[in-house]
Amino acid sequence: MADGHTPIVASDGQALLLLQQEFPNLDFIELPSYKIRYNRGKSQITAILRSLPAIVAATIREHNQLKKTIRKHHICQVISDNRFGLWNKNVHSIYMTHQLMIKMPDKLKFLEKTIWRIHRWVIHKYDECHIPDFEGKENLSGDLSHLYPLPKNAQFIGPLSRFKLSVADAVGKPIKKYHTVAIISGPEPQRSLFEQELISRFEDTQKPILLIQGKPQTTDIYQIQRLVGDFGKIDQVPHLASQTFAYYLLHAEKIICRSGYSTIMDLHALNCLHKAEFTPTPGQTEQEYLVEYHKTKK
Repeated sequence: MADGHTPIVASDGQALLLLQQEFPNLDFIELPSYKIRYNRGKSQITAILRSLPAIVAATIREHNQLKKTIRKHHICQVISDNRFGLWNKNVHSIYMTHQLMIKMPDKLKFLEKTIWRIHRWVIHKYDECHIPDFEGKENLSGDLSHLYPLPKNAQFIGPLSRFKLSVADAVGKPIKKYHTVAIISGPEPQRSLFEQELISRFEDTQKPILLIQGKPQTTDIYQIQRLVGDFGKIDQVPHLASQTFAYYLLHAEKIICRSGYSTIMDLHALNCLHKAEFTPTPGQTEQEYLVEYHKTKK
């Protein structure tokens, strides 16, 4: 590895499974889950309030786990992807986030600036804060990282993506092209509800549709199958390797997906943002804001 250092990846849930598939030669550690449980309806206020004790407990556990990990593996630097407890006074730590201010639901809007101050206090526990976005007006995150003054240890580093446009089109011509690629992602039960909504929407279409189900835990990740029954020209696949995934996105006329920030950065890297039809996960205020923000940029 660069400079003689070997990275160790720590995560949980589906994110951990995805990273293990993308980087099979690295070592992995499972972190405590924040265990946020979302409602089936549009309002997630009760889900947020219900999850707060679990988030605080997981933050304490991951902070204590990091101390043991540093001693065991002789860690010299920690990069935290928006996890609050992965700082340590004995090593250099970097906090990675685009969401310096957290959008609150309408009924909790009065708490927004207070939450921002608490988040800033957490950020200052780290040596550095890296913001994966552009600094100027032509940015991807809008108010989330540009509304309030930056923490003193923060800097913009530009968007990050697993996709590289220079290699994404190197898969070759035999792969089928689809009119619409739908990326299904996010927590349950909303992931499954979104999938069923899209199947119903396209069951009578005569244009080829690909549903990428967002299931990295499925063993056969490359097998594209036609849906059984009267579903027009819908194909589905649990998950795709990055290069193949990028190929389908580049050659689609339309992309339907959630408005998560990682997805937005991926589409920007492929120059595909103009193709996107964003559907926010109900009740996720960050995604609801990003949908409206990117509508104004088209």
